[in-house]
Amino acid sequence: MKEWSETTIRKFRQTLLAWYDREGRDLPWRRDHDPYHVWVSEVMLQQTQVNTVIPYYERFMATFPTVTDLAQADEATLLKAWQGLGYYSRARNLQRAAQQIVTDYRGVWPQTAAALAELVGIGPYTSCAIASIAFGQAVPAVDGNAFRVFSRLLLIDADIAKPKTRQLFEEIIQPIVDPDRPGAFNQAIMDLGSSYMTPKNSDPAHSPVKDFDASYQLGKVEDYPVKTKVPRPKRIDYYALIIHSPAGYLLVQRTEREMLTGYWTFPLVTKASLQSAEAADEATLAQDLASLETLFASDYQVPLSLTTVGGRPVSHTYTHQRWQVKLLEANLPTAPALPFYPGKWVSAAEITDLPLPKVQEKIMVRYQQQVDSQAFSGN
Repeated sequence: MKEWSETTIRKFRQTLLAWYDREGRDLPWRRDHDPYHVWVSEVMLQQTQVNTVIPYYERFMATFPTVTDLAQADEATLLKAWQGLGYYSRARNLQRAAQQIVTDYRGVWPQTAAALAELVGIGPYTSCAIASIAFGQAVPAVDGNAFRVFSRLLLIDADIAKPKTRQLFEEIIQPIVDPDRPGAFNQAIMDLGSSYMTPKNSDPAHSPVKDFDASYQLGKVEDYPVKTKVPRPKRIDYYALIIHSPAGYLLVQRTEREMLTGYWTFPLVTKASLQSAEAADEATLAQDLASLETLFASDYQVPLSLTTVGGRPVSHTYTHQRWQVKLLEANLPTAPALPFYPGKWVSAAEITDLPLPKVQEKIMVRYQQQVDSQAFSGN
């Protein structure tokens, strides 16, 4: 690893911040230093690209303009505002932390990274980002961009997939952070990592800090950062049951024991749950349909005659799981009561009023395509 002198550090700060002042991205959450704006944007930017986040951020702020509004929101409104961003626990943690700020801190924000990290869902990176941008604390905000930028600048070969590596980077970057403009410094690193020093197809030759980039000078840009491979997501096969009656479509709300808690979907049943683990892969589609019909008739008093919807399964990937969802449908002449089933009949026009996860949206689009139906348009 290279080490910089005090002179080099000062020159790097000057070069980086001069570039940022000229070319830093104009983003809606950068137009002030409000900690609420910084916080919401940073949480949204986890696992999501900037251009995707902007309209969600603007809609979220229109719905919850203050931290108090967020703290007092009902769950359905919260999940609807977050719909499409995925990683839905982030929305719930936002609200829990907002409630802490309003109730425990009486509306006064903690102003250091250590104090901010006491809030629900705020980890090392987010706490440092808020502390530096909103409150001027000289701490490094170490995210994927910072890992990539500084590993290349300084030839740091520690494996960034290991949790202990974060502390190493924080210790290395801490003396480099500009003490007078720490927020601008951290945001400049973010912009550098999303422009000239991207994971692939980077452009170090035109980078404003190329003179400080040891990996570029040695022709080893692609060797950094060092990261062990993440295991491939586990495939899980689901059936989505599109059940229609004169009262509408059957939708269920996901429980606390399931992913996508609080969101509404068509009934989703794993293929593996229909048979023993040993037999699951060998069961035929006909056997699965029979098992599903028996399940709904015996456990929920909903009689079904299921048929398959043509076309390939819907695919949706989460961090550790890849769902393959095969569509089935059933049309009922009457709407059975649902005394023992955690769902409700929803008219086609009202489905999109509910908070829906991305996988449900994909299922509805695929169903439209296959049956050439206008049902979900509300017409």
